[in-house]
Amino acid sequence: MASTSLASTREDFPIRLVVVLCAATALGPLAMQIVMPALPLIQRHFAISTGTTQLVFSVSAFAIAFSTLVYGPVSDRFGRRPAILGGLLIYVIGSVICILAPTIHWLIAGRVVQAAGGCAGIVLSRAIIRDLFDRDRAAQMIAYVTMGMVVAPMFAPVVGGVLIDVFDWRAIFVLGGILGVLILMFVAKDLEETAPSIGPGGGGLATMLGSFRTLLGSRAYVAYCLQGAFSMSVFFAFLAGAPYLIIQSYGHSPSSYGLYFMLVSASFIMGNFAAARLTLRFGSDRMILVGSAGSLTAAIVTLVLAIGGNWTALALFGPMSFGAFFQGMSMPNGQ
Repeated sequence: MASTSLASTREDFPIRLVVVLCAATALGPLAMQIVMPALPLIQRHFAISTGTTQLVFSVSAFAIAFSTLVYGPVSDRFGRRPAILGGLLIYVIGSVICILAPTIHWLIAGRVVQAAGGCAGIVLSRAIIRDLFDRDRAAQMIAYVTMGMVVAPMFAPVVGGVLIDVFDWRAIFVLGGILGVLILMFVAKDLEETAPSIGPGGGGLATMLGSFRTLLGSRAYVAYCLQGAFSMSVFFAFLAGAPYLIIQSYGHSPSSYGLYFMLVSASFIMGNFAAARLTLRFGSDRMILVGSAGSLTAAIVTLVLAIGGNWTALALFGPMSFGAFFQGMSMPNGQ
């Protein structure tokens, strides 16, 4: 059971700790997105190819994907508090490596470490809330925490662009490191252990792998996963190319890229609201079909405009914002 002192302060939890958990959840997505306006400058600084520069972004995505599988079993064995504190400390170490990186290889390594630590909040904030509250109350609290994953990527490219315009590309990692230290301090101060039980029994790695086998044997589960994966692949392909087009080809500033990107994030949030309003009326499967059709249409429009030589910021971000709205409709239902 959770400790008595923690249980006695549950009424203070939404006011006192949910903000910290929101920040911990936002740290990984923020670190992933804030670097996007810096990619052309990093390429120029290290005199490297575009493909090598892309590793600064892509390896962090892989690190987040694989690290999320680790924190669950670790927190079951050693506790939520040590796991999230350890993850935040790893994030800070990764940020320092990025700040001091003398070569692109050190920068890529720092991004791997930073992403592996930053995703701790994504996994463990939800687990901590589930430890403390019943299903309905936990759903409400998780909704607040999830806002961190949506809002942070929305503003991160803008903040990154301004820092680059005013200072240098390393300033984005300085900010990330400062935020990591602050969040680490607040979590250490406010979070007590919440896991009902700690030890080798229960849901360890073997249990998790067994669950994977069960899920992968479900055709419906695989289909919903693939829908989300292919939908997000469009978004990540866009992330990989948009900074170069906007900053290098179109001559806009990094902060301008961040402002354009806000259109995409805002459209995704609007799609989430539409899904919340319409799903009960039309059903999840129909919402997924409509959302997938809209995303596909946006990708086709982008391709047609590109083939037609319409190389403008509006031609790039307009269809992507349209597609992001439909992604926002389909992905919550698929999940």
